[in-house]
Amino acid sequence: MSTEAGTVADIQESEFYTFLTQEKILVVDFTATWCGPCRLVSPLMEQLAAEYNGRAKVVKVDVDHNKPLFKQYGLRSIPAVLIFKDGDLVEKIIGVSAYEQYSDAVKKLL
Repeated sequence: MSTEAGTVADIQESEFYTFLTQEKILVVDFTATWCGPCRLVSPLMEQLAAEYNGRAKVVKVDVDHNKPLFKQYGLRSIPAVLIFKDGDLVEKIIGVSAYEQYSDAVKKLL
């Protein structure tokens, strides 16, 4: 799947595993179209993708279409942002947080 630099791609479970093995730092925003708080996180993810373009990959996973992946990480509510480094889950941010929390989480992995 090709995406524009600095944008957040909507991905499916199969693509998730590809990114997980290929990207040094992967930020995954678990979201849904009906989720109000998710709409508050979405622009923050766009900002994160732009700020860390080339250093971290930011993607979105729709939980309605990827329930096994959502459950695999023990998630029960959205928005949920998971941050992986070299394929390992290193940070889990549940709910709406300030941009700095996402940015700092990525920054300390660089």
